[in-house]
Amino acid sequence: MAETIVLIDSLRFLIGTLILAYASYTDIKTRTASNYLWVILGGLGGVLLLVQYLTVGFENIMLLIFIPIMIGLMYLFFQLRLIFGGADAKALMAIAVLVPLQPDMGSLPVYSQSFMPGSWIVFSNSVILFLIIPISLIIINMIHRNFEFPYMFVGYRMKIKKARETFVWPLEKIVDGERKFVRMPEDFEIDDELDLFEKLGIDEIWVTPKIPFMIPLLGGYMFTYIFGDILSAIMYNIMY
Repeated sequence: MAETIVLIDSLRFLIGTLILAYASYTDIKTRTASNYLWVILGGLGGVLLLVQYLTVGFENIMLLIFIPIMIGLMYLFFQLRLIFGGADAKALMAIAVLVPLQPDMGSLPVYSQSFMPGSWIVFSNSVILFLIIPISLIIINMIHRNFEFPYMFVGYRMKIKKARETFVWPLEKIVDGERKFVRMPEDFEIDDELDLFEKLGIDEIWVTPKIPFMIPLLGGYMFTYIFGDILSAIMYNIMY
């Protein structure tokens, strides 16, 4: 029984990692990820659920209620703009089917003391890894002595010419002839705004990178199977 669960969860790890890695690649190159990927991910997740039910079953089948809960929660997060990419939300919905319970690959994950469903652990781990980005930006700006607040916490300075060729969002906008900080992502024509900066003789502005959440999602997925629940581990060490 234990060997069967390990095999099924190992397949989940392999399938999820491969599909998310490919999605990350296409997201970096084109900032898009095909919807077919999430149909495949969720479909294979459903097949593995059925195989598990027919072979070893579930210790508590009521835990599968987390599948619709997580799907609904990810949809809500997307509507509230807590998740900006439609592909990211769809990926997390598919992961809710693929990883409904905590993974068990024998000796992995290393830290298995968590009371959350597997799909939530993936999401939580991904958010924690994503938070490394602003920390990195602060370090980069400190090295280059760019201490302008609040820009240094969310972006870096870049030549406008390079900004046109790179996946970035301007953190500045011309309002009534003055440079103003804008919270990103903001709904305006980026090229028009860059043209306006150049007309005013400004050749360098603050920008923030368009880093796809798919990348930390891939990392969070792998962390879930190899390490476990990062947040639970942090809280456990703080409390005990």
